[in-house]
Amino acid sequence: MIKGNLGEGILLNEKGELAQAGWATKLTRVYDRNLIAASKWRIKEWDYYIIGNERYAVALTVADNGYMAMASASWLDFVNQNFKTTSEIAPFTFGKVNMPSSCYEGDVLYNSNKVNINFFKETKKRTLICNYKNFWNGKNLTVNITLTDFPEEELVIATPWNENKKAFYYNDKTNCMKATGFVRLGDDTYDFSPEDSMGTLDWGRGVWTYKNTWYWGSMSTMVDGHKFGFNIGYGFGERSTGTENMLFYDGKAHKLQQITFNIPVKDGKDDFLSPWTFTSSDNRFEMTFSPILDRCDNTDLLIIGSNQHQVFGKFNGKAVLDDGAEIILKDKIGFAEKVMNKW
Repeated sequence: MIKGNLGEGILLNEKGELAQAGWATKLTRVYDRNLIAASKWRIKEWDYYIIGNERYAVALTVADNGYMAMASASWLDFVNQNFKTTSEIAPFTFGKVNMPSSCYEGDVLYNSNKVNINFFKETKKRTLICNYKNFWNGKNLTVNITLTDFPEEELVIATPWNENKKAFYYNDKTNCMKATGFVRLGDDTYDFSPEDSMGTLDWGRGVWTYKNTWYWGSMSTMVDGHKFGFNIGYGFGERSTGTENMLFYDGKAHKLQQITFNIPVKDGKDDFLSPWTFTSSDNRFEMTFSPILDRCDNTDLLIIGSNQHQVFGKFNGKAVLDDGAEIILKDKIGFAEKVMNKW
């Protein structure tokens, strides 16, 4: 049985507005790009995967954001506390990347002279392939990872904006998929084993307003032999129909209420590399967070801009399941981010 208040049917009505806002544990509404009533310049579609363990991680993105497409890869080394992100931009694509209308079906294919990023979806597995020339200091990046053991439940939200009825965000977060494969950076190979490596999908489709700030945090790990993860976030749109805060335990979803990211401030600015805390209105998510590295990216092209801080670090604290059981996290690696976009 699908949890949540989001029913089945078409995502957008005849006016191009959300037929219903809310949340669910499966993709229940059908996304059809042809029903969007907003300008093609405003449509944002992406698939983002992050795969990691306690030592390192790789993230892959393919996005078609209307006036430009992006193929991006990030390598994150938690032991040596360094990272590298390299991206290619293709202008004025306006849907030509052909992003699938479902997170369950349809392959994602981005191929150019410099980078190939392909996501192949099958019933019981997903294969992520990336070949990136001159990714870092002349070194090529190769990624070949298979994700299996999909959870029974996910986080799905359909979010509107009060100031623009044609704006919406339809999102699926799938945590705790087991990962098998490798990343090769130059002559060095890094293995991913299903015993300790997991992948997460962030699948997003929508029409966004021009200026937004979002907060997002995520984890996929093992705790005492059980798969455990979470998705937390807020900051944009109208959320009275449901938050995107959810725990995942052995494939089952446990809904949370409001969560606050307490980012330290120094000299009037966010101090991302000092310890954070997370507090919750229902006392079911109380954490400290010790940053390891800040995958930061600040782009300012006057009209278009993005200030991103995706911070990876160690979570310590407790999370409480629906039945009252406490999950205790001790130095488990996840991430939390603050992103401000003008797009």
